[in-house]
Amino acid sequence: MQRYVRRPVLAATLGAWSALAMAQPATTTDLKNVVVTATRTPQSAADTLAATTVITRADIERTQAQSLAELLGDTPSLSIANNGGPGKATAIHLRGTDANQVLVLVDGVRWGSATSGQAAIQDFPVSQIQRIEIVRGPRSSLYGADAVGGVIQIFTRNGEGAKGRGPTPYFSVTGGSYDTWKGQAGVSGATKRLHYNFSVSGDYTSGFNACTGRPFSSPKGGAGCYANQPDHDGYHREDGSANVGYTFDNGWSISGHYLRSDGNTQYDGSTTDSSHSVQEIYGLSVDAPLTDFWRSKLSLSRSRDLSKNYLHGDYVSRFDTRRDSVSWQNDFVLAKRQSATLGVDHRQDAVTSSADYKQNKRDNTGVFGEYQGRFGAHEIDLAARGDDNQAYGEHATGSVTYGYHLNQTYTLTASYGNAFNAPTFNDLYYPDTPGYPPASNPDLKPEKSRTGEIGIKATPGWGHWAIHAYQTDIDDEITLDANYTPQNVNSARIRGIEGEATAYLGRWRIGANADWLKAENREHGANFGNDLARRPDYSASLQIDRDLFSRFSAGASAKLVGSSYNDLANTDKLGGYALFGLRGEMRVTSAWKIQAKLSNLFDRHYQTVDFYNQPGRAVYVTVRYSPGQI
Repeated sequence: MQRYVRRPVLAATLGAWSALAMAQPATTTDLKNVVVTATRTPQSAADTLAATTVITRADIERTQAQSLAELLGDTPSLSIANNGGPGKATAIHLRGTDANQVLVLVDGVRWGSATSGQAAIQDFPVSQIQRIEIVRGPRSSLYGADAVGGVIQIFTRNGEGAKGRGPTPYFSVTGGSYDTWKGQAGVSGATKRLHYNFSVSGDYTSGFNACTGRPFSSPKGGAGCYANQPDHDGYHREDGSANVGYTFDNGWSISGHYLRSDGNTQYDGSTTDSSHSVQEIYGLSVDAPLTDFWRSKLSLSRSRDLSKNYLHGDYVSRFDTRRDSVSWQNDFVLAKRQSATLGVDHRQDAVTSSADYKQNKRDNTGVFGEYQGRFGAHEIDLAARGDDNQAYGEHATGSVTYGYHLNQTYTLTASYGNAFNAPTFNDLYYPDTPGYPPASNPDLKPEKSRTGEIGIKATPGWGHWAIHAYQTDIDDEITLDANYTPQNVNSARIRGIEGEATAYLGRWRIGANADWLKAENREHGANFGNDLARRPDYSASLQIDRDLFSRFSAGASAKLVGSSYNDLANTDKLGGYALFGLRGEMRVTSAWKIQAKLSNLFDRHYQTVDFYNQPGRAVYVTVRYSPGQI
């Protein structure tokens, strides 16, 4: 349908990379960002050996992203599968792994449903985000279960960027297509010892028809939502967050954070067609520099995923999950450029539901350690962890990462690590239906993976770029047998190459990334060699922004996504697509901005999940008051 746009977009992306390679040096400051997700300790984004992408608050406002999925969508080797628009079920595939094989953290708190194993990213408010760190590659050696494809950590707005200011208000209002209205108001501030941020927001849209509602006799096999409801499937959500921290005279600090998202969404379905969901995340931590070489941090947290489901307005079911965690981490300075980390995590998952689960609680304790050292041009990172889970027993993971600094600009990297993905409560304990085969399997083992990776990255004066190649082998993958009972049978092999680059050239900012992926089923049988479902075989994106005059800036985006299959049998193909967008901004004063965005410029029809529609051409206008970057 869109073959004619593939070569121009890919050529534009490769052309941008070529231009970046030959560009003259320019001043940039984004490499001074400090990241913590890759090693659980602070380090410069330029120094981390892991494949890491950082999205800042400035990036969020510049791109005018309308959802977390859209914000993450330009990350290398990350694809999105969405079931019909805003507020609908959305899955993240990172480096070809399943959505429940990607660990999502919010301010250090593990977030996601214990029943489904996925984080409800469709319900997370972009307006409450300060920054995001995406680390690609296995991280079970530091975080335990589920970090097979990588870790995505979201940091909420905390006021630290307002240092030296008293209470400073900020707000924004957005209106646009599909009767969309968004609003946010907050106050932020920071002194030498105190920082704080309080914010509320709302998101309302009438949406569009989520599902095509094709007949049950579709040659592709099934009708997607198994219902024909040609209506607008709306979504509305209210959010609030608070983040406060205080540092004492002795260097000790205490901080607390809270976020709540309360959403209602409509969709098309035969058993349920609307739901009410609540996401809550809160935590308290104490950070103590005990000596010149020893720093200790104790954290307590809870996350909740609550949902009620309805059909034609009548209550059908309820699934509520809770995760309580305590973590004690100790960081040691061993010598110059040498450090060690030792820690322990304990977590309890609990489920209350209208369905009577066979078990509704389980505990997990993990002990981890890490060594980081640099010797001249050589750098090494060693990590190991042991987890003991009440449901699936003991599991050990480890990783080794090596970096060789050719000079101050270029670094070669190589790494190897294993990871595992925990069976969910649905996998282990979902209640059986009398007269039908078992719906769960308490004997399931965690899925196990091994990943090898090589890469090169550079930080020239004009910006930064990186290229990585990797292979991940997954064993004991959990899948449903012919009776729809989960079993450890499948194996998969994922190979990929990814590249990204960002350049700052005078008034220009150019960002480009591209990836190729081969994610295939390796279980001997009818599906051997087939592609894993909903993993596009390639993607590329290009973002260009320029300050036009003292008060105006403009930007353009292009995204190319290759074809994929909607099913394991590879009989239901999802076509590739290309999307283009434009955006602009007028700075009325140093604090006031008027922004406009045009998405899906050519009104392309495409699907990331078969039968489920995606938005067409859309326009959004935002008025923003934000004194400084807070």
